[in-house]
Amino acid sequence: MATLYSVEADNETTSLREKMRSAVHADGSKVYTVATGVSLMVFYVLAMQCMSTLAVVKRETKTWKWPIIQFLYMTFLAYVMSLLAYTIIS
Repeated sequence: MATLYSVEADNETTSLREKMRSAVHADGSKVYTVATGVSLMVFYVLAMQCMSTLAVVKRETKTWKWPIIQFLYMTFLAYVMSLLAYTIIS
């Protein structure tokens, strides 16, 4: 999130929390709500974020089939579950 909002650790007057709190859509509604936060957390929990794991699976299976299946399955699962969480909460 700090990368998205260009927040540096040193000599920054506006903190990441303040920038996220003040972020609004074009219609004036807040970008980050409870539903948005929960759906982001669900996505990060379920998504394949460790590329070295995919490399190990490739090396162990000696084919790209299973790493690709693993990546697509986990991304799809993360997307669907975060969409479901967002829909239920909002």
